[in-house]
Amino acid sequence: MTVGIVSTGIYMPQRKMTATEIAARSMIPEHIIRHKLGIHEKPIPDEQDHTVQMGIWAAQEAIQKAGIEPKTIDVVMYIGEEHKEYPLWTASIKMQEELGAVNAWAFDVQLRCGTTIMALKLAKSLMESDDSIHTVLLAGGYRNVDFIDYRNPRTRFMYNLGAGGGAIVLQKNYSRNHLLEADIMTDGSFSEDVVVPVGGTKKPLTPEDLANNLYQLDVLDPVGMKERLEQKSLNNFLKVIRTSLAKSGLREEHISYLAMLHMKRSAHAYILSELGLKEEQSIYLQDYGHIGQIDQILSLQLALEQKRIVDGDIITLVSAGIGYVWGAITIRWG
Repeated sequence: MTVGIVSTGIYMPQRKMTATEIAARSMIPEHIIRHKLGIHEKPIPDEQDHTVQMGIWAAQEAIQKAGIEPKTIDVVMYIGEEHKEYPLWTASIKMQEELGAVNAWAFDVQLRCGTTIMALKLAKSLMESDDSIHTVLLAGGYRNVDFIDYRNPRTRFMYNLGAGGGAIVLQKNYSRNHLLEADIMTDGSFSEDVVVPVGGTKKPLTPEDLANNLYQLDVLDPVGMKERLEQKSLNNFLKVIRTSLAKSGLREEHISYLAMLHMKRSAHAYILSELGLKEEQSIYLQDYGHIGQIDQILSLQLALEQKRIVDGDIITLVSAGIGYVWGAITIRWG
């Protein structure tokens, strides 16, 4: 049994924030924003760009490109963020309704920016274990940029957060673009380093919290997190990539294209160098920033549009998310 990618879909808001604007808000020189943080511009949400709605628009594109009827979808999996139109809301069921996937069942999954990798692994497992599941839609949106205070230097590494939606249609025994093996690792020592410190059960939201701009992402132990993360992060990126390949019976020299999340430019270059890859074997998302778990779908779709991927290529998608989680999955394209 195989599971293949039939199509992808992307929705990008038309509104943009430029490096010049980020520099003005953060008081960081623009050349640092552009060349070190690696942000030229990024999409940010307009009034109509709600989280789940962006996922629905991306899903509509993916369904149209796949040439399938929504009623043939067996499972709808929401891979977007928990910051969405309403709290305590099962987004996948709304997506199912809006898309006309009347014969599907739906559920939400979440692993921060590692969600897409995890969902691909989960979808493949569902298809392998359940004969009734033939077509799965993964879709979601992201606008955690709403939680960034550019005056807070502790969250500088998240100034790249943007907004958008992404979707993937998967089918069992599809003849092309086969999912191979994934590798995911988590490290709970970082689990409370990056949080929104108010608005949960530990500290319910108050008018004072809003007035003091506390309902934003923050880093509770910036020095400790930096020291611990620098020791592990890049090594863990390489570890999950190499393990995903090894599980798939491949080695790093087999990679034709690496779909990476947006990170600072030096880290992106380091990963490519360590894997022996050329700059053109990945796309640096300097005009998009970091759209969470949508990055891998965006990178894959851009590479296809730019003809950087051809039949027979080995593609690896890699992600990392606060918590911390690192994940990779390998695909045999064509």
